[in-house]
Amino acid sequence: MRIRILCVGKLKERFYKEACQEFCKRLSRYAQVEILEVADEKAPEQLSPAQRRQVKEAEGARLLQKVAEGDYVVALDIAGEQLSSPALAARLQGWLNSGKSRLCFIIGGSLGLSDAVLARGDQRLSFGPPTFSHQLFRVMLLEQLYRACKINAGEPYHK
Repeated sequence: MRIRILCVGKLKERFYKEACQEFCKRLSRYAQVEILEVADEKAPEQLSPAQRRQVKEAEGARLLQKVAEGDYVVALDIAGEQLSSPALAARLQGWLNSGKSRLCFIIGGSLGLSDAVLARGDQRLSFGPPTFSHQLFRVMLLEQLYRACKINAGEPYHK
């Protein structure tokens, strides 16, 4: 199984980096995981709707350059489908059986994903209505992928 995680921005805090490294190490038993980061747009705090759209479009263009034609793309979007961990495990198995060469999860920047990225997505997935920082969300995605792999392998996961 090949998984690519595309993210806007770099992890700044050491504890996020260490958590991601730990879950990537755990996931390596089940999948080849690759995390690619693209630069975030520098923007002032107060943006007009047009400026917000421009930022998302610029970040989105950088993300889409890293998506291959044969990828099954899962866009992480607050308006996406919410799944329990067992349902995510089942869906993950279905995605892997879809015949695509790689799963590609896309995490947007602080303003979210552009319309172009959302349109390229084969699936939109949400981890619930709260907003999470993209740094924390990366850790959460890796943990849920690891949990899904453990469920699919019929192995226990610590509580």
